[in-house]
Amino acid sequence: LGAGALVWPYDQLPTPEAVDWAAVRDVPVILVTGTNGKSTTVRLIAAMARATGKVAGLSSSDWVRVGDDILDKGDYSGPGGARLAMRDPRVEIGVLELARGGILRRGLPLGRASAALVTNVASDHLGEYGIYDLDGIADTKLVVAKALLHGGRLIVNADDPRLAERAPERAADLSWFGMAPGGLIRDGAALEDGLIVLRRGGRSLPVLPAAEVRIAMGGAARHNVANALAAVAGADRLGLPIDAMAQALRSFGADEADNPGRGVLREIAGVKVLVDFAHNPHGIAAVGELVANIPAKRRLVLLGQAGDRTDAEIKALACAVWTMRPDRIVIKEMESYLRGREPGEIPALLRAELSGLGAAADTITVEDSETAAVRSSFGWAREGDLLVLLSHAARARTLAFLDQLEALEWRAGQTLPGS
Repeated sequence: LGAGALVWPYDQLPTPEAVDWAAVRDVPVILVTGTNGKSTTVRLIAAMARATGKVAGLSSSDWVRVGDDILDKGDYSGPGGARLAMRDPRVEIGVLELARGGILRRGLPLGRASAALVTNVASDHLGEYGIYDLDGIADTKLVVAKALLHGGRLIVNADDPRLAERAPERAADLSWFGMAPGGLIRDGAALEDGLIVLRRGGRSLPVLPAAEVRIAMGGAARHNVANALAAVAGADRLGLPIDAMAQALRSFGADEADNPGRGVLREIAGVKVLVDFAHNPHGIAAVGELVANIPAKRRLVLLGQAGDRTDAEIKALACAVWTMRPDRIVIKEMESYLRGREPGEIPALLRAELSGLGAAADTITVEDSETAAVRSSFGWAREGDLLVLLSHAARARTLAFLDQLEALEWRAGQTLPGS
């Protein structure tokens, strides 16, 4: 794998006797799965590898990257992304994101890994490929344990009861991470009096205060504290030093390109804007915790959902958004994600559920695209407001529009560019 592979042009293959077989080897690889937090966790681990001077091969839901070189963009959280990353001879450490769909359709991308990490389990994509409940999702995610080499370790979230119950059945060698683990964590990463620590054999080795994790926004984004703990536990199994972990956690997120569209918080002419990829009730609940800690005169939430979710899941999404107590709700049609639904069907479900929860009819707007929904949000905004833009397929266009507003020094209440 990676730097441990020998590569020749197809028409220049050597004879077996000419191959330096002693030079052929694997490199450390970690497989990362879970319902939420996968992409952020793999990117944090890759940043920790970079802090040591090592070249990480990273596959994720946005791109495949080797070192700082993006090989291709797109959803590569399946076997194709893993192969593209691990066949690059520059790679010294593999950090591979694995989504549920790829596992169920094609299995695991490789049969040998140094570690496997499961971030959490929550309701999403129920009814697909014979998975109808959270137990089925947990069992699917834990398939990654089958790729562990002798001495490889399974790392799971101690705060997730399904994972905590099932993990000991899947692997003898376990590490844990958690926000409130009590005495459960002997090996892994934990939070002790606001300090992220690495637990080894019951001893606590300090990494850094949770408040210094840049993407945790002073601790307000608790889901990113959990992602930081997962990354620390994973990096430890790859042999990365503690100082590199701390360095990466302090710096990761300084550039929006580190983790595009996930927890991006900007202020444009007095209007706060939070752009996030959250797309299921569990993820939106995490965003809601952050939103509650951001002062604002009024709050707007932009949301939508793909058509391959059940009616119950779509309604649950609306319920999760309503807990933020938004003053305005903008529902977007996700035309490229209809997946068998009729146009307007999902916005109608969301609107009906929100109305039933108490949202007044004149506080809900439906737009036929995310671009139109973002423009509608800014048309409503005034100084002191917070816009929560749950952005998915059009995330790049949304961020580009924010850039345009900043460049034009747009002020709340002014006509929007392109109007």
